[in-house]
Amino acid sequence: MIILTFIIVLIDLLSKIVVSKYIELNESIRLIKEFLNLTYVRNTGAAFSIFDDSTFFVLVISALIIVGIILYVYNNRPSKNIEKISYAFILGGAIGNFLDRVINGYVIDFIDIKIFSYNYPIFNLADSFIVIGVIILMIYTWRNGKNGDNSIRK
Repeated sequence: MIILTFIIVLIDLLSKIVVSKYIELNESIRLIKEFLNLTYVRNTGAAFSIFDDSTFFVLVISALIIVGIILYVYNNRPSKNIEKISYAFILGGAIGNFLDRVINGYVIDFIDIKIFSYNYPIFNLADSFIVIGVIILMIYTWRNGKNGDNSIRK
């Protein structure tokens, strides 16, 4: 789990370095017409730019969440690989954005998706890893509950 978490953090940070080096701030590069752009923006808040310009507050909350996840995983020792992968994705994404805030004072976002006429808020790979990890964990938990086991671990 530690190695996967490290790889996720590395992928996230490298993607942000590439974007900040090769795309100008607020520049947008179309990849798929009417669907996907790379748009370099700086997010000083949390998801969907809530708590905008509250970097210190978001940094403290992020640190508490990271510590909470680490303590939970350490105390509960997930045994199934799918659980370990889920927590590695969540933790890796959280650490990636945390490091971005510490290093830059903001998070670099760049994935710009338009679905029909809705412009989804711009996000980054760390955000994607967190969402993927949460979805996998929710499905895993739901499937185990459906099979008569109400605990996450077997």
